[in-house]
Amino acid sequence: MANILVFTEIHGEHVKSITLEILGKLHGHNIEVAAIGDIPAPALTDLKSYGANKIHSLKGDKLENYSPEGYSHALKEFISTQKYDYIFAGSTSLGKDLIPRLAGMFDAGMASEVTNFVMDGDTFNGTRPLFAGKCLAKVAIQGPRPHFITVRPNSIGLPENPKSGSGEASDSNVNAGDIKAAIKEIIKGASEKLDLTEANIIVSGGRAMKNTENFSILNELADVIGATVGASRAAVDSGYAPHSMQVGQTGKTVAPTLYIACGISGAIQHLAGMRTSKVIVAINTDPDAPIFTKADYGIVGDLFTVVPLLTAEFKNLLNK
Repeated sequence: MANILVFTEIHGEHVKSITLEILGKLHGHNIEVAAIGDIPAPALTDLKSYGANKIHSLKGDKLENYSPEGYSHALKEFISTQKYDYIFAGSTSLGKDLIPRLAGMFDAGMASEVTNFVMDGDTFNGTRPLFAGKCLAKVAIQGPRPHFITVRPNSIGLPENPKSGSGEASDSNVNAGDIKAAIKEIIKGASEKLDLTEANIIVSGGRAMKNTENFSILNELADVIGATVGASRAAVDSGYAPHSMQVGQTGKTVAPTLYIACGISGAIQHLAGMRTSKVIVAINTDPDAPIFTKADYGIVGDLFTVVPLLTAEFKNLLNK
């Protein structure tokens, strides 16, 4: 049995779902969870339900906003007082920035962006995609512990019958250290939707969207089904969408339950970023478009006709 700490991020009143995915795979081990700042009551309930035995709220000056220096120093101070074998975190934007820095501070091994793993006793064995998902590598970590692992969101899935833990909550004071880069202001985007890498449903548009304004029909569909809107590189290069929306080899790699590709031909660079989606629906006027070879369901038709019809049908179904 291994002693494991899972670092979590708070999203609203709950933790990000990748935390619960990780906890679901760690049943049978001594699992603790840590977050920076206050942890809302619903989040505490979720963590306990999915197997957390101890839940640490780390608090201190200069930790109100995220900074790589402050968070890494605070976590290093906390982890150094414990005896953890492994530190897990989601491979989110914050996790990708923070956890490698933390592993370096401990001079410890790390496995990044794993999409699955097993614990054989207290030994970690993971699976990690390489070369844009063309092959899968089996990874293990050597050297002094703790070892650090980040897990790609939506890659494991939530357990059907999670095992609850004792859920003992406590506060710990930590020191952010000297922060050389001061954060003056954080300007959030207008959208409150999940980041593409964490979204469970994604609706993406390609060059066939023709302009920025036409993305409104994708936004309408996304609002109805609770999705996040993405774009292909062709749409981004054409100026129809910002790079933050780009899905693909040079954009974001996603693994949603449902991916709806609208007017996207299916170039290999785009497929590299979404090929692990559980269900792929393609809408394209070209019946020979490469996207149809990867799609579970295909609709040959004009997206400007098909998408509004889908939106209306989903409204009818969800309002019943």
